Amino acid sequence: MAGRYYHGQGGGGGASMEVVSTPNQELALTNCAYVSPSDLRRFPNGLAVVADALRRQAKVSAGDSVTVSSFVPPDDFKLALLTLELEYAKARANRTDELDAVVLAQQLRKRFLDQVINQKEAASSKLFKHKEFNLEKLGIGGLSAEFTDIFRRAFASRVFPPHVVSKLGIQHVKGILLYGPPGTGKTLMARQIGKLLNGKDPKIVNGPEVLSKFVGETEKNVRDLFADAENEQKTRGDQSDLHVIIFDEIDAICKSRGSTRDGTGVHDSIVNQLLTKIDGVEALNNVLLIGMTNRKDLLDEALLRPGRLEVHIEINLPDENGRLQILQIHTNKMKENSFLSPDVNLQELAARTKNYSGAELEGVVKSAVSLRGIVDCGKPHKHIYQRAMLLVEQVKVSKGSPLVTCLLEGSAGSGKSAMAATVGIDSDFAYVKIISAETMIGFSESSKCAQICKVFEDAYKSQFSIIILDDIERLLEYVAIGPRFSNLISQTLLVLLKRVPPKGKNLLVIGTTSEVGFLESIGMCDVFSVTYHVPKLKKEDAKKVLQHLNVFDESDLDAAAEALDDMPIKRLYTVVEMAAQGPTGGSAEAIYSGEEKIDINHFFSILSDLIRY
Repeated sequence: MAGRYYHGQGGGGGASMEVVSTPNQELALTNCAYVSPSDLRRFPNGLAVVADALRRQAKVSAGDSVTVSSFVPPDDFKLALLTLELEYAKARANRTDELDAVVLAQQLRKRFLDQVINQKEAASSKLFKHKEFNLEKLGIGGLSAEFTDIFRRAFASRVFPPHVVSKLGIQHVKGILLYGPPGTGKTLMARQIGKLLNGKDPKIVNGPEVLSKFVGETEKNVRDLFADAENEQKTRGDQSDLHVIIFDEIDAICKSRGSTRDGTGVHDSIVNQLLTKIDGVEALNNVLLIGMTNRKDLLDEALLRPGRLEVHIEINLPDENGRLQILQIHTNKMKENSFLSPDVNLQELAARTKNYSGAELEGVVKSAVSLRGIVDCGKPHKHIYQRAMLLVEQVKVSKGSPLVTCLLEGSAGSGKSAMAATVGIDSDFAYVKIISAETMIGFSESSKCAQICKVFEDAYKSQFSIIILDDIERLLEYVAIGPRFSNLISQTLLVLLKRVPPKGKNLLVIGTTSEVGFLESIGMCDVFSVTYHVPKLKKEDAKKVLQHLNVFDESDLDAAAEALDDMPIKRLYTVVEMAAQGPTGGSAEAIYSGEEKIDINHFFSILSDLIRY
């Protein structure tokens, strides 16, 4: 009869028995100790039949006296992990026997069913702080597949206990490289990975921070990043916590060796120091390095091979489903606090925002909070908008004219830029880009030309595109005294505005200017297909705008509109905002909430101070 027992050689509450060998081979191939049935009933001194393999495990010999007692599993008794090592009972040299793994597994389950195995505490993985996590709560959208790749390739080995990893004969992944276009969420992903892990708090390093003007100090800064991990590995070994080091803009310090010509060689030394710490003679096994860059081509190749930053994850622009997730994340608080309008369709916005990065989608939400929008400015403005939208339709269906250009001219503040931007938004084109002088302040002429050419080249990659040249005279650096302008930029624009897009690509270019006479003098107007004049507001148009603003009493509307005759809409808004402050200031909130109205006399006083429109 087979029994399940704990043994002990120091006495106890069980019966004392003598250990002897098994009488046959069949009994030896089990995990059981055999006793007489009568011994079990009365528990006197007797014999315990123990196989040779079990005697070796229990460290007893034939003839030894051992103490046995019944083992009754408690209610909460659970076995979480079972690791088996199989070997021949009698080792022989040059054994070539082939064992059927399926049959072997069946025999193991059959022979060792309901039997106590030598218990050993299994190492539990505490790699992550939480068993489950929600990417949306972490503020990450559209990167589910990338997260899956990272956890599968970089963390799978760290989940296993150290003794299992040593038997697999593999090394942990020590480095991850996140690369892709700007604004796609690389830095956010790296920070959240660091927060999810149950190790030490991640060290976040902006690439240039490690540089120092003192000789050897830069290399010391790199060594200091790994000091904590090095000390803990010496004291705790495989049981040490995971240390995460995040390098933002890693291309700033890990350029390809020999590519810099500064004469110091400091960048080469940084790469050498990193390679030594990650994968050197005394390499650390408790470190995870996460690097981020949008210029993977600049990095040293030795840094990218297996054993270093071996897991390369490309973070691309989000698809429609990813854009929807990002928009949901950024509008979640608005929705919870009832600030999001019911007519906002995030699914439609996700479909319309093609080629938007995560950062740009966040910017869309921020801009929407303060968006003033375009208002009805009367028939002239509406007529120009309709004509511009006809050009959009022409670009969509045209077979013979893939390039259409339109110039909006008028006095400063008449609404040209707003109208051009509205046309771009309402076009539903995949690529809409605004080129303005304010984004190129401080650029040299050649840099401006390169930037303008890049926008046009990007537009040629999309089937339908719109480029808005805002304030062309500012782009040309026009100065009336002289007059003076940049001939290099002028020639660049003239060439690009005549250049036919590649086959299958259609482009609409909308330009705005307040100096149409200057553009005519340099021949710029001739390259535009059509030119529309955006007029100032007449009194009937100004009245419509004032009605929309709802800041005047009904009886004062006509008088206010009469005073605003022939004024650009931007100047109208400025005058209204100045008048809304009241004679002593502080009245604007009550005015815009509808509790009060602008005093017409104060309005006339403000208007009289403006000498010119």
